[in-house]
Amino acid sequence: MDPARRDGAAARQPTSPQPTRILVVDDDVDTCRNLSDILTDLGYLVDTAGDGPTALELVRRHSYDVALLDYRMPGMDGLTLYREIKRLRAGTVAIVVTAHAAGTTAEEVVAAGAWQVVAKPVDFPKLLELVRQAVQQPLVLIVDDDHELCANLWDLLRQRGFRVSLAHDEQEAARQLGDHHYRAVLIDMKLPAGDGASVFRLVRRANPSARTIVITGHRGDVDELVQAMVREGADAVCYKPFDVPKLVSILQTLTRP
Repeated sequence: MDPARRDGAAARQPTSPQPTRILVVDDDVDTCRNLSDILTDLGYLVDTAGDGPTALELVRRHSYDVALLDYRMPGMDGLTLYREIKRLRAGTVAIVVTAHAAGTTAEEVVAAGAWQVVAKPVDFPKLLELVRQAVQQPLVLIVDDDHELCANLWDLLRQRGFRVSLAHDEQEAARQLGDHHYRAVLIDMKLPAGDGASVFRLVRRANPSARTIVITGHRGDVDELVQAMVREGADAVCYKPFDVPKLVSILQTLTRP
């Protein structure tokens, strides 16, 4: 793993942050309305849904930074809903609200990848502080066609306080880059219907303030292309299999405010 910090990176102009979008899902209309009013007053863009299927339709249309999910809902519970949200929008941080926060329900929710479980009755100041913390977590995009590797990196980086979105080809990466501004993008060199160099240039156009890490398991095959990307401004090169502590250290350094 060879860090390759860009000369003059400090002069890079940051992009304007996009508004934070939050999804509130609860079958209690008053709860949805109250949370929506409070969060809107704090400057967030808020959508609400009274059930899982309605929430999923919203998730297909919009990319949410945070989802506040009631656990007990008719038809589709909060755990099932979160698994579908994670499949569609891996970068959404989930906070699940339940009356069974101390039992196996909480363990199942956390094991599925939800960030926090909040007990009912809800302590609203605590919940709002959790939303603030979730939004501040550095947002990272991983572009790699190896689904198992992406899943492993998602778990690893979420445990270390990163929000993590996933893309498996150039087209999906373009869509993700249109939805959010990322602090860092990890780019695999070999992708179906495209390559890492194309994605790197897409990042530079769509999200120029993002730090970029080239990842590859093919040292000999793509060395010239990798070095060309470094000359164009890639911040680091990481070779598979990863030295995990070094990868995390590089990400922490690159995403530091």
